[in-house]
Amino acid sequence: MGKIATAERVSVEVSDNFVFQRSLLAYHAAAERVSGRVLEIGTGSGYGIEVIAPQTKQFVTIDKHIPTSELLAWPNVEFRQATVPPLPFDDASFDYVISFQVIEHIERDAEFVREIHRVLRSGGRFIVTTPHAPMSLTRNPWHVREYTIEELRLLLMGSFRKVEMFGVFGNERVMEYYEQNRKSVERITRFDILDLQHRLPRRLLQLPYDLLNRLNRRKLLKQNTELTTSIRMEDYSIAPADTTCFDLFFVAEK
Repeated sequence: MGKIATAERVSVEVSDNFVFQRSLLAYHAAAERVSGRVLEIGTGSGYGIEVIAPQTKQFVTIDKHIPTSELLAWPNVEFRQATVPPLPFDDASFDYVISFQVIEHIERDAEFVREIHRVLRSGGRFIVTTPHAPMSLTRNPWHVREYTIEELRLLLMGSFRKVEMFGVFGNERVMEYYEQNRKSVERITRFDILDLQHRLPRRLLQLPYDLLNRLNRRKLLKQNTELTTSIRMEDYSIAPADTTCFDLFFVAEK
């Protein structure tokens, strides 16, 4: 079978193309907004560096793991290894902070947001994406929580003066894959008659989730190869958030 990719991080495996392409869109949308000194919280594999770095004077990216990406060699890119919160930076030291598919993993999310507010300069912006809870098909035990539109708005408004609420949406091709995935997930979760996915501590569920998630996505790839591989970033779009968006894409201003 090969290595089982963890659901803790965005994967570039072909079977994860549905997720990867919409994650990539967030970077391209952010690249149209950022300038100056930019901080990224959550480097991941580093696939967003080449999108963001050319738009910045300095791009500082942090992660608890050291990425292998050669893109860290960009002259204006600096990597720091850190676990957050807190953030290892001075007050008012960045023009923008971006953090994609990270906040749902943070235990102390309110402190996380306060720290981002602290390191931003006056008028600076925080661009954040996270899965939209109503569109999740099952519990992801790598996530401490997932947010509704209102929950994320209230969290950000606790520190920021203004929040713009957008979402990431899919076209017909994306929705066709989503429906195939929903049916496949339901065939698996129907055996969870005791609802253990919601009752057990999430850390006990991480390994079985990774295994079943990987088997499911590889099965979908095998059964729907053309559909799975044909999804592109352009099949996603950003618009005002509503109940049908896959991810929340919020911009908070200090």
